[in-house]
Amino acid sequence: MTTPLSILLLGIGNILWADEGFGVRTVESLNRDYLFPENVSLVDGGTQGIYLIQHVQAADVLVVFDAIDYGLAPGTLKLIEGPDVPKFLGAKKMSLHQTGFQEVLATVEMLGDYPQHLLLVGVQPVELDDYGGSLRPAVRAQIGPAVDAALAYLARFEVPVACRCTPLPDGTSLAPPALAIDRYESQRPGEAEACRVGDERVLRSDAFRIDYRPAPLDGPALSVGLDRHLDKYR
Repeated sequence: MTTPLSILLLGIGNILWADEGFGVRTVESLNRDYLFPENVSLVDGGTQGIYLIQHVQAADVLVVFDAIDYGLAPGTLKLIEGPDVPKFLGAKKMSLHQTGFQEVLATVEMLGDYPQHLLLVGVQPVELDDYGGSLRPAVRAQIGPAVDAALAYLARFEVPVACRCTPLPDGTSLAPPALAIDRYESQRPGEAEACRVGDERVLRSDAFRIDYRPAPLDGPALSVGLDRHLDKYR
């Protein structure tokens, strides 16, 4: 009896940075809507980097979902197979997880456990520099086609996949309930209400203006400015 191939469906990225969350959201969609045999694992890889090595080592077939800078029109879905996959993961460093996953593949190859078959399902992001932001509509619209592409790829290996009669509720997704896509995107504060570190509206406000003076020999005058700043909140 032939041992079935070990298959890993891996979503990587950071859902807190807008379209960076595409890969994670796609593998969540697969988990929510489909039933897979025991030899298929679905993993929310997030930004774990080298901690994914053991998962990749165990895979004969690896499908990676990610936001990739292909240099194409925003929202474009593109599939890459085989040895070219690491090249596109490093085409432009958009976040730490991409460099980390390149290292994962290199390490696994060095250890002699590289997947026999490798597919990258990537989307060209619309927006990344929006901390706490949601997937942009053009990118979210590509989750369905990305799922279809992955299922078509698995069909080449005769993997039996079935639709769930009733999709899993968000609370049973791969992510914690608070980060499930519908809840996350419907309950997050709007841009007018959200206070984000690095937001120029915050950094240029009076709250960050401190009266700084050079320190005299008998002590730091910076405390004078800080006291004035803190008086606003006492």
